[in-house]
Amino acid sequence: MEQKQIALAIEQGKTALGIELGSTRIKAVLIGENSVPLASGGYEWENRWENGIWTYSLEDVWTGLQSCYRELAQNVKEKYEVELKKIGAIGFSAMMHGYLAFDEDGELLVPFRTWRNTITGPAAEQLSQLFNFNIPQRWSIAHLYQAMLNGEEHLPQLSFMTTLSGYVHWMLSGQKVLGVGDASGMFPIDSNTVDYDSRMVELFDDKLKEYGLSYSLLDVLPKVLRAGEDAGVLTPEGALLLDPTGTLESGCPMCPPEGDAGTGMAATNSVAPRSGNVSAGTSVFAMVVLEKALEHMYPEIDMVTTPTGAPVAMVHCNNCTSDINTWVSLFDEVLSNMGFEVKKHDLYEMLFCKALEGAPDCGGLLSYNYDSGEPITGFEEGRPLFVRTPDSQCNLANFMRTHLYSAVATLKIGMDILFQKEHVELDLLMGHGGYFKTRKMGQAFMAAAVNVPVAVMETAGEGGAWGIALLAAYLLREKPEQTFEEYLNQQVFHGDTGIVEQPDPINVKGFNDFIVRYQKGLAIQKAAVESL
Repeated sequence: MEQKQIALAIEQGKTALGIELGSTRIKAVLIGENSVPLASGGYEWENRWENGIWTYSLEDVWTGLQSCYRELAQNVKEKYEVELKKIGAIGFSAMMHGYLAFDEDGELLVPFRTWRNTITGPAAEQLSQLFNFNIPQRWSIAHLYQAMLNGEEHLPQLSFMTTLSGYVHWMLSGQKVLGVGDASGMFPIDSNTVDYDSRMVELFDDKLKEYGLSYSLLDVLPKVLRAGEDAGVLTPEGALLLDPTGTLESGCPMCPPEGDAGTGMAATNSVAPRSGNVSAGTSVFAMVVLEKALEHMYPEIDMVTTPTGAPVAMVHCNNCTSDINTWVSLFDEVLSNMGFEVKKHDLYEMLFCKALEGAPDCGGLLSYNYDSGEPITGFEEGRPLFVRTPDSQCNLANFMRTHLYSAVATLKIGMDILFQKEHVELDLLMGHGGYFKTRKMGQAFMAAAVNVPVAVMETAGEGGAWGIALLAAYLLREKPEQTFEEYLNQQVFHGDTGIVEQPDPINVKGFNDFIVRYQKGLAIQKAAVESL
């Protein structure tokens, strides 16, 4: 489209806006009728460690959202010389899980407990046994039950609990709803009814009664919606909250709020059986859409859903690139102290490309990227480590390759369960997130880890914000009967699978050798947690 046509489309509201609150960045993407990004905005933020809890303040949420939207609106004005006033549809997504608990007046009862916390071990274990269904520590229901086990004083006042995306949507629309993908990280979903599993709800209601709480679980959980269903509209109060200048008009429809897992599936068209995607940034998780249910329960595997409710096996790891970022910042400081000013992007690019020159097994080097706990390998706390033996081949290429392997090593442990024990077959894994921004490197190492072709699309850098924008645009589809899967295939991707990297047998063997050493070395991580 020409510049004038795009400007006219923006003025007429023929757009969809997606905003995603990630772990370290809030990002907004405005798309046109052809689903192509027209403008974007962003805001950097970081979680806080306060009183033994990983958290974000609600003030930070709104500061970040307003700043992100302001940058988007400014980007629109600079590129197209029009004010962003009218939007066709809006969607919000965020990191899944965690615990946001409110009383009947909408007041937050306890600080936001994010997905990153590993403080719900007893609750997760007991609920997994009660339901015969894996309940990870980061799930909202585990946080609620742990609060019950702890006898926390706020529980009698609990009126509503939700995720971060559900909270933002509630504030902007007045609707206490949640997309099924995000809801599946709060409480188990029955894919046949596309709602909370009724058997498990009854079992949990018995626990609520046992602890003397008068409400039932469905009283406090958000209503579950699938992609394309009515989730309310942007209210006048919501429009002013998002855009304090008063320029943004209210009344546009809002799609069901989704989690970052669901938006990753949308952004990579990974919603059909035998397809999957992996999001690699601060955390890393892989989603595999199943042909059939798993035969066994595994604590390393979560069962969640696509944005339409189809069953998905999810391998989630708390840690991915944070440790790499620390090392790159150290290198940047060295260069700065020597009088060299290098753009951070260029430094990442050089170091990541250098890793491709490293030995397939990293030359005997070893690292653990555990900034926080990692339930898949049994750690409630983490200690970032770099380890070598006197005869290791310690050079820059091997050093960087080690940290890039380590970033996805725990993910490989979980994925191997699906492949080796459940014989799940996967045709293609779509990659997105910061790990894949350097062409070839992220794909090559991920393909080596899982021994499956890995593809990255040009839109991978847009990530979840683009994915939730697509879910918002789906509300505006011309054919009401068109499924979300059909919409993605026919109107967004048109069969495009992006750039595909096949697994290199030499790298596959090298990664397998590395993971053997990695698992043996977990004893070192255990000792570090106990000693430091």
